[in-house]
Amino acid sequence: MTLIDTLFPTLFPFGWQHYLLGGLTIGAGVALLYLFNGWVGGMSTVFSSSWSWVFKRPFFQQERFLGSRSWRLVYALGVVLGALVWRFALAGGQAQHTHVPVWQLLVGGFLVGYGARLGNGCTSGHGICGLGSLQLPSLGAVLTFMATAFLTANLIAWSLA
Repeated sequence: MTLIDTLFPTLFPFGWQHYLLGGLTIGAGVALLYLFNGWVGGMSTVFSSSWSWVFKRPFFQQERFLGSRSWRLVYALGVVLGALVWRFALAGGQAQHTHVPVWQLLVGGFLVGYGARLGNGCTSGHGICGLGSLQLPSLGAVLTFMATAFLTANLIAWSLA
């Protein structure tokens, strides 16, 4: 028995095919968005440009948000509709649940949002769009994300042991 035969059932207890399909679909969608329109589909900019409809603060009224907010709102709607299609077509209409307490989800969401603003983009924007377009700052951001994730996971594992 090889190492892959041992690791795959542990790492992917529900199979690996849907992860591959998801990655290929996301990659194709981002690539087609860029090839046909020249638009970069990072989600933190979608979030900020969506808020430009509501808030009149100078940060949200920047041209980069105002000039792209219509297509980005449609882009965000596509993400939500994609999740609904998955739920009803592939998950049998069953909602997915987590056992993580709500307060931890809120704190995690705040930290991710703060980090996305601090890093001038989120992990999906830098990892998928930035690396895909060979942006050197995105490589630095992704390496920082990964190093922080490895360090955090090991510190948590060490503290729980």
